[in-house]
Order: sequence, then C-alpha cells, then structure tokens
Amino acid sequence: MSANSHDTVHDEDHTGPIKNPKQLLIAVFFSFVVPIIAIIGLVYYVTSANKPAAGTVNMEKSIAQRLQKVGSVEIRDANRELKGGEDVFKGQCTTCHAAGLAGAPKFGDAVAWGPRIQTGYEALLNSALKGKGAMGAQSGGDYEELEIARAVVYMANAAGAKFEAPKSAAAVPADAASAPAAAATSAVTAVPVAAK
Repeated sequence: MSANSHDTVHDEDHTGPIKNPKQLLIAVFFSFVVPIIAIIGLVYYVTSANKPAAGTVNMEKSIAQRLQKVGSVEIRDANRELKGGEDVFKGQCTTCHAAGLAGAPKFGDAVAWGPRIQTGYEALLNSALKGKGAMGAQSGGDYEELEIARAVVYMANAAGAKFEAPKSAAAVPADAASAPAAAATSAVTAVPVAAK
C-alpha cells in the first residue's frame, strides 16, 4: 500500500488558508470589523454634509441672501413734470453737498466751487452725469439728465456762477450724455438692488 494513510489524505484535501489561530483572528477582523468601520465612516461622511456651518443661525435667510435678485424693473411715468434745480438738489445732492462729505464742495462755497466753475458748465454736467471721485454717476437714476443739469446750474450759481438753467433736453450737451443715460429717459428702467 501507499505510505499515506486514509486519515492523512483526508486532512490534506480539506485544509483551508487558515492554518493557525492567529490567521483565524486576522480573517475575522478583516471580514467583519473592517466593513463595519467603513460603513460607520461613510454614514458619518454623508450626514456631516447637511450640518449648517458654525455660526449660521438661519439657513433659509443665508440662502435667500445668496440668491437675491441682481436687479429689478421699475416702471415710471414718462409724462411726469420735470423738477427744477432746487428740488433735485434737495432730493439727490443735499446729503453730500450740504455737509461737504467725501470731498464734495459745500453748497454756496465760492472758494471750493471756483475752480470747478472755471472748467465750464459742460465739464460740471459731465462730472455729475458720469461721476467723479467719490460721487457716483447720477445719470440713469431717479432723475432725468435735464433735471440733473438744472441741479448743477443751481449749485454752481449759488457759488457765484452765471449759468443759464436748461429749459429742455436739447439744452443738455450731447457729449455730456452717457450710455446709461438713454435708459433713464425711457418709461422702463432697470435699477440695481443694493447688496446687503
């Protein structure tokens, strides 16, 4: 007969990769513990993405601020009566020119207005319509170019100039007009919403 007995052949045919207790512990660890740790890690990763950021009190409010409108459409009466220089000054220019904020020449201050008046009416109107320094462009806002021109004449004349107030839009120089100013004379104007 052969040198191998029946018991030895049976043991050799049914042996697996695990030959000792240490290999059994490693197999159990990698078969059960590692997948459980991986599942817990994935659950934590997925649920942590929905938590609000630190310091966020109201998610709906912060989302609404990020999704706010860029602009709005405002419908105006194209046939409204145009305002005079004093009315436009009180409505638009008083904030800066009454107190002299941000380098604006004070209303009636002949010393501050003198060099500006010497540049001429068209240069003053161009600065008002397109903006200069800290003053933003007034064209395309609440008032038409003719009304802004009347306010420029009103302020300059209060400081000693002898400009004649424009009576019609034809009196406003064409080179002082800017591209956005054309939108101001139409009945529908896009007005940007201030960011908060």
